[in-house]
Amino acid sequence: MQSHLSAWLVKHELVHRSLGFDYQGIETLQIKPEDWDSIAVISYVYGYNYLRSQCAYDVAPGGFLASVYHLTRIQYGVDQPEEVCIKVFTPRQNPRVPSVFWVWRSADFQERESYDMLGISYDNHPRLKRILMPESWIGWPLRKDYITPNFYEIQDAH
Repeated sequence: MQSHLSAWLVKHELVHRSLGFDYQGIETLQIKPEDWDSIAVISYVYGYNYLRSQCAYDVAPGGFLASVYHLTRIQYGVDQPEEVCIKVFTPRQNPRVPSVFWVWRSADFQERESYDMLGISYDNHPRLKRILMPESWIGWPLRKDYITPNFYEIQDAH
């Protein structure tokens, strides 16, 4: 069993790997970083016109980082829209993933948050800079190997 998008990618010989289905029956696909920009455009043309969410996580200390995209195919007259989850794994030494800002504008702040918290650099993002932490912050707070500073400075507490 595979989603419509996965079947289409197989038919057109585009490299991906199915990671299975979640409890709602939504398939998760693994895409290589170097293939993600073209598959993102293909997904949009195929009908996945809504980026429901983008997030990222640290797979394991010293391991890969993952950038996750939840795509939805919204059509008029369809009560249950088709969905797919895309995971792009990248090495933590130089984590780079092509930005999908130019495909789905809603990726703007979401990719910036993933950059700010995990240090994943989104190539061709127009404003890739910290969004939650101060620009002077050192490190990536949501990485599993992040060492928390031994001090907390309360600024402008009143």
